[in-house]
Amino acid sequence: MKIQSLSLAVPAGCPNNCKFCVAHMDRTKYTNHMEENYQFHHLYWDDFKKKLMFARDNGCNTLMLTGDGEPLMNREFLEKFGHINNGLLTPFRWIELQTSGVFLDEAYLRFLRNHVGVSVISLSVSSLNTKENIMQNQIPEQLQFYIPYVADMIKKYDFTLRFSLNLTEAFDDMSPAKILNEVKERGADQVTFRQLYKSGENTKEDKWIEEHGASGRTINDIREYIKKNGEPMAILPFGATKYSIHGMSVVLDEDCMAEEIKDTYKYLILRPDAKLYSSWDKKESVLF
Repeated sequence: MKIQSLSLAVPAGCPNNCKFCVAHMDRTKYTNHMEENYQFHHLYWDDFKKKLMFARDNGCNTLMLTGDGEPLMNREFLEKFGHINNGLLTPFRWIELQTSGVFLDEAYLRFLRNHVGVSVISLSVSSLNTKENIMQNQIPEQLQFYIPYVADMIKKYDFTLRFSLNLTEAFDDMSPAKILNEVKERGADQVTFRQLYKSGENTKEDKWIEEHGASGRTINDIREYIKKNGEPMAILPFGATKYSIHGMSVVLDEDCMAEEIKDTYKYLILRPDAKLYSSWDKKESVLF
């Protein structure tokens, strides 16, 4: 079995209200046995540990802390994961965090680096303009942040910084060159252009994306700019090509939900029910 990465779905809510959020589309509920099933608490945490070991046994080296919400909202879970991972015979050493940036401060960054073992922070933004990003992600007033400040903090603690750009209409007025120059100024080491996912079920999120997602022309311009100006470095297992541009690695992810069928798992998902899944939106994708 080829597994590119393990996505650890941290059980957490989200203070934001992104209108394109995939988690809002999928109403499937997964029982949080690891935190809420007190009678069998140790059993499910032991199952959780076995799933981590299974991924490592199958050559998976990368773990992404992510979820249906904002993973930074559940620090206690992150702390316990850190303890368990450090106790594995062959722990995950390449650990990434996907975050909208809320809750990040210097103390939290030290905790992520020193205890959890995070080395890559993927900062997910819907615009490079702070005010637009706040509006697009519907960030509560008390949690709003200035993008350059958060990026500077991430770099201060020597994390690898990836900008994950949710391609909303905010990028329609920017050329690909301008986008890449701006993230370069913010200290980006890596950039992922992420096309917004539509379920095809005419959800309110689908409708929002139809009206406010980046235009087909913008996405095509990005694709062509990358091919013309980038130097191919590697073909990722899920098919996308990683390019070198302006000293950064750049990927256009047009299959963010891993919908295409391939002989490689783009990721497996370890959910709070301590089971492994191969798809975010299909409960029947459970492996064991």
